[in-house]
Amino acid sequence: MSDLNQYIEKRIKTDTEFADGFETGYANFKIGVMLRQAREEAGMTQEEVARQLNTTRSAISRIENHAEDIRLSTLSRYAQAVGANLQIRLARAM
Repeated sequence: MSDLNQYIEKRIKTDTEFADGFETGYANFKIGVMLRQAREEAGMTQEEVARQLNTTRSAISRIENHAEDIRLSTLSRYAQAVGANLQIRLARAM
């Protein structure tokens, strides 16, 4: 187990506030990372995606770095702009 994973596991066990928000925060972080990776794999800059979505580069940066409150329609448009398909899956909570 990596040092980071050990740290996270320890914090979850000892800090209830951290534990309560960790899963949601981590899920939002992963969405932003996936968006950035899709853009980079498409060989596009934030500016190019912004032009496709008729917005600003800073708006794309916010989407990629703070994806916690992103609209489904925006995700769909972003996916189209980078030549990807948006797929949503529901999974049972553990």
